[in-house]
Amino acid sequence: MTSSASPGLARLNGATAPTASRLLHEVCGSTAWCAAVAAGRPYARLDDLLAASDTATAALTAAGLGEAMAAHPPIGRPKPGDPASAREQSGVGDAERAELLRLNLEYQDAHGHVFLICATGRTGEQMLAALKERIGNDTDTEREIVRVELGRINRIRLTRLAGTQEDSP
Repeated sequence: MTSSASPGLARLNGATAPTASRLLHEVCGSTAWCAAVAAGRPYARLDDLLAASDTATAALTAAGLGEAMAAHPPIGRPKPGDPASAREQSGVGDAERAELLRLNLEYQDAHGHVFLICATGRTGEQMLAALKERIGNDTDTEREIVRVELGRINRIRLTRLAGTQEDSP
């Protein structure tokens, strides 16, 4: 089955440990997540890779989740020079940007970390509504919502990684 793997998945499977770690770190900023997903190689299918990601995301400690969140820029301010961040936040228009940034600071004060949402396919208006809804959550509830959102982001990024042969910048 491995021979039918996409070029990107075959490249991840065959990568040296440092290269696999670098590729996976572009997907998720958690060292524990990267180590767990890398340890499961080789993956016969994308579904196997995604299942490993889901398991690793579910197993993240508070510190691992914090490390992953720290790698994400605030909604409304994509990380400069990061095409994945810009692509994922492409639904944010100028009209929502200032309000998203303002509320994100309030959210950070309340929860101690950046507001994390899977932005792919969502409009700025939808993200703003989610932020307004989630800002008042207690920290434990919000941590679990963040874990689900991180899992969604990781799945999208892994699918992109497995489907391409060239490194993302």
